[in-house]
Amino acid sequence: MNHPSLKQIEAVVFDWAGTTVDFGCFAPVQAFVEVFKQYGVEPTMEEVREPMGMLKIDHIRTMLKMPRIHQCWVEKYGKEPGEEEAQQLFSIFEEKLLSILHLYADPKPGVVETVNALKEKGIRIGSTTGYTDKMMEIIIPITREKGYEPECWFSPDSTGQKGRPYPYMIFRNMETLGIDDVRKVLKVGDTASDIKEGKHAGVWSAGVIVGSSEMGLTEEEYEALSPEEKEAKCKETEEKFRKAGADIVFRTLEELKVALI
Repeated sequence: MNHPSLKQIEAVVFDWAGTTVDFGCFAPVQAFVEVFKQYGVEPTMEEVREPMGMLKIDHIRTMLKMPRIHQCWVEKYGKEPGEEEAQQLFSIFEEKLLSILHLYADPKPGVVETVNALKEKGIRIGSTTGYTDKMMEIIIPITREKGYEPECWFSPDSTGQKGRPYPYMIFRNMETLGIDDVRKVLKVGDTASDIKEGKHAGVWSAGVIVGSSEMGLTEEEYEALSPEEKEAKCKETEEKFRKAGADIVFRTLEELKVALI
């Protein structure tokens, strides 16, 4: 797992839901499903998870353009969904998500230990997210209390609403942490849009498999799998990350810790 180029890493920029908190990334999934159902359109799990990691309004815009959802909407309402509909859905989505976020803010297994070990080695810790500042204000105090707090974090609110796959949140982290070269930075996430964000910034881009949105299982569901099923699921998820352009794929954050220390 030791990647020769990782020895030059000076900063790790983590994603949030599905990467460092909320095993399986279920808070936004639940909110997206409920919002679309409220409008009489029931999305599949695949449809909900495909744009995961994006700025949330962009996520809704993307879902409304998906052929099946688009068709269902036209059949139900007799017109194509546009920006007005996207904004209506988003306002309900935001309300739903804000009401449940505190239930999905626990750090994933190994996060606190991994981050503390990286900090001890002098590696700086930043983060980017598809959540808004308002959403992060709920999450940050909970993770801080449970032992996880990056040195800085940036949402699309800090980059003129240009979230993933734009690279600007990563650049804000580099600026704040004082990192002078993109090749000294490792971006770690759990979705294809996380990987693309890293690639577009020119930093090392890594996916973390277990507990990811791409895998889409709860901790209980994952632990209930046989060793063979776990292996198959992990390989399938790794393929998705590789397809998105990942330089490195880790099974867990403990594997990342071993690779960097």
